[in-house]
Amino acid sequence: MPTSRRSAPTPADAVARRPKAAPLTGHLTLETPLGAVLSDSRIRLLEAIERVGSLNRAAREVPLSYKAAWDALDAMHQLSPEPLVLRSTGGAGGGGTRLTDYARRLIALYRAMESSQQDILNRLDALPTEAEGPELRSWIRRLSMKTSARNQFAVRVAALADRGGIVDVTLLPAGEAGTLASAALAVPLVACITPESLDHLELRLGSELFALFKAPAVLIQTQPPTPQPGLNALAGVIAELRPGPARWAVTLTLPDARQVHATVDGSPARELTTGQRAWAVFGGDQVVLVTFA
Repeated sequence: MPTSRRSAPTPADAVARRPKAAPLTGHLTLETPLGAVLSDSRIRLLEAIERVGSLNRAAREVPLSYKAAWDALDAMHQLSPEPLVLRSTGGAGGGGTRLTDYARRLIALYRAMESSQQDILNRLDALPTEAEGPELRSWIRRLSMKTSARNQFAVRVAALADRGGIVDVTLLPAGEAGTLASAALAVPLVACITPESLDHLELRLGSELFALFKAPAVLIQTQPPTPQPGLNALAGVIAELRPGPARWAVTLTLPDARQVHATVDGSPARELTTGQRAWAVFGGDQVVLVTFA
């Protein structure tokens, strides 16, 4: 009795038996040359504010903690050329938060671009398994980057000074905030880097980049410190104090409307009050410069 013989599996059979990858989806992040401006969670936060008229309630809808939502709004404010929200207090309605027309236009732009991005991802999923699809999918998933630095300023190079092996880079707010009507209020920031870093970043007068420094590196003083080369002493007004178990979060508003975040030990922080004039003090060697070439 003849026996049946199974034919050897072909490459096509192997492809057919391979588990189908889950559909590829993604969240769009809009960036300027200086870094991320809008992301999925930030857009959903703005949309929730539009619906409920309250940052606290909007944060619960996203969901985000109130602190995370407040930080997201602050980060968007640092990079946006126009206000995104308007706040009101008191009154018959008890106050609240509402979007500006500019914020609504940003939401519409984001959603339109998100739709186009998903069309591209759908076409990637349709590529044959043995083609470039899997490699591209893996690469796309590695594109996201986050930083733990609370202070992230969009800046431009205003001056360069070599102090014998260390270069002091004087930075002003990037774009219109540093060059037009508010130039007189612009608060300079100093970063101290090596000549090798200067060459590596290819910094020149007018170069635009991002300056990062962490909140624990910032001291809050109620008296101006003695000027020193490479020392930042940014004068402003204490806008917010948030107590913690051991350390307090302090937010200082500068004359150019930017905000500096600090983390201060509990005992000194108890001597601070909102509305008080103070100085954010930190070394220029604590400032990290980032370019997006």
